[in-house]
Amino acid sequence: MKKFWLVILMCFLFGVNASYAEPIDIKYDDGIYHITLKGEKVKKKIKVYASEALATNEEVHKQSGALLTINAGFFDPENEKTISYVRMGGQTVEDPIFNENLIGNPVLRKNMSKILNRTEFRILECGGKYKYEMVPHNTPIDFSCFAMEAVQGGPLILPQLRLEEEFFIVKDGDKIVRESCSVLHKVPRTVLGLKDGELHILIITDEHPMDMYEVQALCKSLGFERAMAMDGGSSTSMNYKDKYSVVSTKGDGAGRMLKSFIMVYK
Repeated sequence: MKKFWLVILMCFLFGVNASYAEPIDIKYDDGIYHITLKGEKVKKKIKVYASEALATNEEVHKQSGALLTINAGFFDPENEKTISYVRMGGQTVEDPIFNENLIGNPVLRKNMSKILNRTEFRILECGGKYKYEMVPHNTPIDFSCFAMEAVQGGPLILPQLRLEEEFFIVKDGDKIVRESCSVLHKVPRTVLGLKDGELHILIITDEHPMDMYEVQALCKSLGFERAMAMDGGSSTSMNYKDKYSVVSTKGDGAGRMLKSFIMVYK
């Protein structure tokens, strides 16, 4: 009888531990944080957030009470308006078409179709189940699914790198005549990857800056099936509980003021 109750107690304890097992795994190596969001339940706990006024990653992290907060889409620091689509709770809350600096620039306006169709990260609800997508913004959503959260970034890294298609570089023949977001330079990066249905996040810090071709090679070596970049360079930021805090340019330690974020809640 004692053995029976001991088995029951052990099952209960292990069951409790399993149910409260944290779905966030973080590894650090050579200036790169590799974050894995494990399991199905965590998909409901990932939220996208766009701030009306620019705020640092740390400010949003502390105010939200999230476990994990990272920087997300592109924005215009001059007018604090978005350059990336943002969807929260099933509603589009930020639309780059309303950014007058974007529309008013003749070079950008000429290439708006490419900019507006940059890759976005989506969390879809499909018949009560959740799944991730990384696709160009104009990609139709399956009729049986609904986009709960989404934030645009770019470029797509895997299965192929879409630098020209998303207007991150412009070529004249074989010569590159325009570059955006330092895609060809070694800078910090925030990268999302998908592998076996799980979401991976790479925070590539100042200690190991990479160009986009090096990021692609890293994503391939990690076995990612799809991967995309979010805003990077000085925007690269990550906060995990009160344990880790990453900003790309230390300065006073505050980090850059940002527009949009991806957060994971308890």
